[in-house]
Parts: sequence; structure tokens; C-alpha cells
Amino acid sequence: MCAAVPTATLVTSRPLDEYCGLFGLTRAALGRLGGTVLDCPGGAAGLAAEADRLGCRVVAVDPLYAVPPLRLVDLARAGRETMAEAMRTTPRLYAAPRHVRPEKYLRSWDRARRLFAADRAANPGRYVAAALPRLPFADGFFALTLSSYLLFAYPELFGPDEQLAALLELVRVTDPAGEVRVHPLHDAVGRRCPHLAALRGALGRRGVASEIVTVTSAGRARRVLVLRAASRRHRPAATA
Repeated sequence: MCAAVPTATLVTSRPLDEYCGLFGLTRAALGRLGGTVLDCPGGAAGLAAEADRLGCRVVAVDPLYAVPPLRLVDLARAGRETMAEAMRTTPRLYAAPRHVRPEKYLRSWDRARRLFAADRAANPGRYVAAALPRLPFADGFFALTLSSYLLFAYPELFGPDEQLAALLELVRVTDPAGEVRVHPLHDAVGRRCPHLAALRGALGRRGVASEIVTVTSAGRARRVLVLRAASRRHRPAATA
């Protein structure tokens, strides 16, 4: 998704409400944010389209935006089927919210994929083909940066050095008064990153404060890495 088109990654179509659950955000606070949100990697998510209706501008970044739009939609459909199979065979890793059956959950992906395709066609400037660790944005451009299912999910693609470079770049393009949120902190089979403490130490030596917060949504607890420029006070996140 956000480094040179890693074909081993899953192209997902997560809706806005799933982003809120993953990162501890709310629709109301996103609408009040007053700045632009970066979604990196964006995949075929509905976040940019849905957030626009709240008055929140989102820019999605993914190297896969360089491929033909119909091809990307096909990849997202394939990702939906891969997720359906994973939820069937390893439900402990890919459980939908307890009150939502898997097929209903995946229908939310179908809707998000359709919203993505329509919004990308209507507003192509929201979707930028780029790859970590170099993003085509000025320092401090985004009020909030979200990065899901990439840097720790695929350790075969992102080793410690690549993770550090990517996280520093996400911090660079984020307003010092804002923050970067990264989830998950484990790989595809649920193994936690073994060098996360060392990685956080390296970030600290480069002026980046970090903390791990626990977000609870739909009965599930998730660990989120939150990064901020250490020398500046931060604005409240879009959580209330």
C-alpha cells in the first residue's frame, strides 16, 4: 500500500466508522477538526468520501493509485474475498464487531468500495499516488495522520529501518500540534512487533514522543501507537 506497490498486501475498503473504531475517533470530532487528515495507506477505503460529508477534508495516499482505477477496484474486490476467507478460517484475528455478522460487516466494505470509486472519479485530487518513506507534502501539512494495516502488519516488507524512516516521514508531514496514529502493532497472524520499544527509543532520540494507547470499540481492545513532535504541545485528537 504505501511503499513501492507491495503486491503481498491486502487492498481493503474500510468505511469511516471502522476507522473511528480502529483509531479511537468520532464523527463529531472529525467534523470539528479544522484541518486536513492524511490516510496513508488509503487503499480503496471510503474515508475521504464519507469524511467530506462531515466537513472534514481527507487526502488519501497510496502507490496503488498509479494503477488504472478499474484495476484497483478489482484488487479491492479480491481483498474483500480474502478477508471473507480469513474471517471464516481465523475468526480470532479478523473478528467483526460482536453484534455484526461477518457478511454484514463485509457489506460495509462493499459500500465503502463503491464510495471510494465514485469519489476518486469526482475528486481525483484527494487521492495521491506516492510511497513512504517520501511523501510529496510540506512539513506540518496535516492536522491528523492515520496509518492502518501496513508498517507492522507486513514485517517481511518493512524491517526496523524501513519502519523508522516511514514513521519519521509521517511525523514530518503532520502539524506539530497534531498527531500520527498507527494501527495495528502486530503482523497478520497476531504477533506483536518484537522491537517496538527500540523503535520508540529511536524515535525519541529524533525528537518524536510516542505512546501506546488502548482503544476499545465494539467490545474489542486495540493498541494504537500515537506519535507527536516532542517539542510542541498537541491539540486534542478527534476523540470526543
